[in-house]
Amino acid sequence: EPGNYSTVTKFILLGLTDDPVLCVIFFVLFLGIYIVTLVGNISIINLVRSCPQLHTPMYLFLSHLAFVDICYSTSIAPIMLIEFIVPGTALSLHGCEAQLCSVMTFGTAEGFLLTAMAYDRYVAICSPLLYSTHMSPQICFLLIGASYVGGCVNAWTFTGCLLSLSFCGANQIDHFFCDFSPLLKLSCSDVSIVGIITSISAGSIIVVTVFVIAISYIYILITILKMRSTEGCHKALSTCTSHLTAVTLFYGTITFIYVMPKSS
Repeated sequence: EPGNYSTVTKFILLGLTDDPVLCVIFFVLFLGIYIVTLVGNISIINLVRSCPQLHTPMYLFLSHLAFVDICYSTSIAPIMLIEFIVPGTALSLHGCEAQLCSVMTFGTAEGFLLTAMAYDRYVAICSPLLYSTHMSPQICFLLIGASYVGGCVNAWTFTGCLLSLSFCGANQIDHFFCDFSPLLKLSCSDVSIVGIITSISAGSIIVVTVFVIAISYIYILITILKMRSTEGCHKALSTCTSHLTAVTLFYGTITFIYVMPKSS
């Protein structure tokens, strides 16, 4: 009976493990990763801002990607680190909503920025004579602004759906942060419509971004294969390697977390 349950106002994060030894190991490991992430990304931002030679569209996108990575990591890492020191860390419902909104905003913005960078590489390699026109400062800032707006819209969709749900009974989240799927399982409301809305929102973004990146690199590959100069081929490939690595890591992580079947 619904009346036998009290309304949940706090959630307990179960984290990655409850083994004290593993908690210490994971704390040191993830603290190190977090510090390296912060230092590395802050260094990238400072370098791009202070070096006039790096005031180009590619490095402008890279600096914003570094900023988004800092925000995304900071949305998750501090609370996760606290979980290792204080097992059973509790977050209020509003705290969970804020964390979910932040994670979705910057996670989605990262996907859009990687897509904008793929377009930038496409124009640079396939239409170099039109690069200054197609990647003017106005277009660059439009793409960057659209990335943040897209992130906000997707985050508001998820957060709005979460706000419409009621929580009663169980309050233990089997995760290291307030992700949407574990929260959905704890709701005592009908989640069918909410699940459809969020699936459409996230799914459409993934399909569009992956499609644009794939098409960009298909054209890039065709252009490289037509090049007669070996040096030109190597130069074109070198400009794409780091971006392809970032794309692979980003979508590989999404696939591992959300697509791969989970064991019991």
